[in-house]
Amino acid sequence: MKASKECYNCLARLLRQAAELATDEPALRLRVIEDGQMLLDREFSTDKTTIAVATLIHRLVRSLTGNADPYNGIKEAELEMAAGLMRELEYNSEGDIRKCLVYAVRGNNIDFFKDIEEIKEEITGPVEFTIDDTMKLEEKLREAKNMLYLADNAGEVPFDIPLVNKMADYAPVTYVVKESPVQDDITLEDLKKFGMMGALPRVISTGTDTPGVDMDMASSEFKAEFEAADLVLAKGMGFWETLTELPAQGKVFHLLKAKCQPVADSLGVALNSYVAYLR
Repeated sequence: MKASKECYNCLARLLRQAAELATDEPALRLRVIEDGQMLLDREFSTDKTTIAVATLIHRLVRSLTGNADPYNGIKEAELEMAAGLMRELEYNSEGDIRKCLVYAVRGNNIDFFKDIEEIKEEITGPVEFTIDDTMKLEEKLREAKNMLYLADNAGEVPFDIPLVNKMADYAPVTYVVKESPVQDDITLEDLKKFGMMGALPRVISTGTDTPGVDMDMASSEFKAEFEAADLVLAKGMGFWETLTELPAQGKVFHLLKAKCQPVADSLGVALNSYVAYLR
């Protein structure tokens, strides 16, 4: 999915957010924002994906500030938020695949920069898939021999686990995280640090630090795993923005909430629609 003109403003906000998280020094923060703005003006194009430019912004912020993981505190807060919501809401996701999908996609509402009550309202609200390929997913599950689950941000992991386990009833599942920090996406080191490795099956990384996954930058191991998989469940908008650059193979199941207008438009759905789409 290529960037649209309105993605520019989103990337500018991302730059400022990352700079504020990466350093408390006003002069350094100003330099990061100024250099980042020059990078954005130079690199932004509707012939590129938004993810490609976002990756460059994050790398510049980390390089200039020396902060390897500006979103570390955000990830910790998201997981604490998720744990609190799960205890308070007493979700029981045991059951059929649709129930697990709904549970997992509710987690896609987790966003530390939103008010907790707003998040709670969104997570507890009704979930209707505007695009609903659940039955197609069930057919793929019955045939699958090897599956990948592409993870999104840290706060979503607890909501992913029941779906991962349900998929594992059909065939082996590999949970895929980022190799190194980018935004609030979960990494292998995060899983170890936050004590979640034991709740998941085999885990590998994409081999890179891009939101979603840029196949030009991904590791040869991940690309081989992706090619060999019968079914790939891709969680969140980042994977929609990047994997739609590849030809449709009929094996990538996108599970997400369309939280921005360009993504919603590319899917042909209304803003904030839930989507379960086999592509």
